Amino acid sequence: MMHSLFFRIFILFWFAMALIVGGSIALTVAVASRENDSGDAERRPERAVRASQVLGAGGIAELRRWLEANKDSIAQRDFFIVTPDGNDILGRRLSEPARHRWEFIRHGLETGLPQPLPPPHDDHELRDGQHPPRPPQGRPPNLWPGHAAPQILGPDGTIYTILFSPRRPGLFGALALPGIPIAVLTLALLVSALVSGWLARHFSAPIRKIQEGARSVASEQLDVRVSAGLDGRRDELAVLARDFDEMADKLRTTRKARTQLLRDISHELRSPLARMRMAVGLARQSAADPSRQLDRMEMEIERLDSMISQILKLAHLQGSDLQLAREPVEIGDIIEEVAADARFEGTQKNCAVRVLGAPRAAVFGHPELLRSAIENALRNAVRYSPEGAPVEIETTHEDADVVISIRDQGSGVPENDLTKIFEPFYRVAESRDRDTGGEGIGLAITEQVMRAHAGSARARNLRGGGLEVVLRLPQHRPGSAA
Repeated sequence: MMHSLFFRIFILFWFAMALIVGGSIALTVAVASRENDSGDAERRPERAVRASQVLGAGGIAELRRWLEANKDSIAQRDFFIVTPDGNDILGRRLSEPARHRWEFIRHGLETGLPQPLPPPHDDHELRDGQHPPRPPQGRPPNLWPGHAAPQILGPDGTIYTILFSPRRPGLFGALALPGIPIAVLTLALLVSALVSGWLARHFSAPIRKIQEGARSVASEQLDVRVSAGLDGRRDELAVLARDFDEMADKLRTTRKARTQLLRDISHELRSPLARMRMAVGLARQSAADPSRQLDRMEMEIERLDSMISQILKLAHLQGSDLQLAREPVEIGDIIEEVAADARFEGTQKNCAVRVLGAPRAAVFGHPELLRSAIENALRNAVRYSPEGAPVEIETTHEDADVVISIRDQGSGVPENDLTKIFEPFYRVAESRDRDTGGEGIGLAITEQVMRAHAGSARARNLRGGGLEVVLRLPQHRPGSAA
């Protein structure tokens, strides 16, 4: 999952959005705090002077009414007037910042009591909208040093402390402040541009390589490689690049095999034609036996006909539009028929064909093709089995498969050639099939028939000598889908 392209895109964009939102919040809080601290700090002494005047003119009752009307007059700040016992005169609960500030101020009062601001000498009422008079020279509000905590003195001698404490700021409460939208937009564009640029390069590089590789393949340059430089990546694009290279390898292998097949076919056809031409030349000689040469030509014609039939069958099996008429086939019946024909062929070299444990098992497929596949493998075993050595064909069940094992007692084949013997016209020795009359296509047809029936064909050397060809087919069960 960690290497998934979807997961990587999701995480990167999520991270980008988190940076944008987090940066915006931090910037908003920073600017809002600066604005509140800079603008309201100049108005706090005026609130203290005004509260002192109201207290001197109307007493504590008037001060409560005035505070009720002005408690929200400073943006993002709580406005408290606290009695000596730490209670707000309106009975409100002190906020956490205000309570901490009051505790600090009270500690300072216990160590050295400052002089509070006395009531003003003039008792006239202030009209609405009229600014309070500035305190006389040398008589400013008594501020606690460094903590902006003015104190006023009531007519009865009670000292009241004025507290301004910041409210708990909302995360987006200051987005409307001047400059904030532009700053947030700039931050979002910058982070998005960096992340998007990296993503574009990260994803476009392998896509461009695959595009160039496709053009090279279209021009039949099949040695192209597009996964170079992507070894450390495991996402979908890297997998696609490696699949593209594998496809190019298969195309190159297919083209090479096709070229080799054409060479092999031309060589195989040329040999009987050359022998027929020689027979014709001998027949024209006066001392020649025409009947013998005609028999020779007839045999070569039959061999050509058989080879061409095998080639056409192999080409049909390798076609992409292969359509097989399938039906349930009792594999045991086919094995008995093929074994009977192989016994007749093996009588010339005293080679017995033994059928071992042939259980009743059905497969779903084309009867004639299945017969041809088993017959080719069995005749190949009889052909290469030593004089008087038996050939065995055994049928077993493994899981949901039918396994047909054909064993001879010949010399086997080199380990490196075990998979190559299923290739058309491949010979372990150049003259091996020619000497025994084979075309070199039988096992190739067997492998193609097995593959067309969702099965497989493989070969292995036996420990005691000989070769075993194992054919595996999925077993057909009544009622199962075709």
